[in-house]
Amino acid sequence: MRPFFLPKKTKCEYTMNIEEKLKSLEGWIYDNNSKSIKKEFLFKSYLKTIAFVNAVAWIANKENHHPDLEVSFNKCLIKLTTHDEGGVSEQDFKLALAINCL
Repeated sequence: MRPFFLPKKTKCEYTMNIEEKLKSLEGWIYDNNSKSIKKEFLFKSYLKTIAFVNAVAWIANKENHHPDLEVSFNKCLIKLTTHDEGGVSEQDFKLALAINCL
């Protein structure tokens, strides 16, 4: 799988490529500091938050691509990056799309 983080591209070209792909993923943003895409999900209760986290874990395990999760009472922050590639790859966009479908 070819990563979107390629040293040959300029920073501007790299960011534009990711920003273009993010247009089709509602709520996801690019974090240049962590070289990841991220989204915060809000819920009405702790149990709904944990149910969502479990669903994300199931999908991530099936795809063998594991996000960074920050979980609190009524929210979950998800960060996706491909550590082996040093940035965002197609796998991250695929998992973000699957998570948005929950």
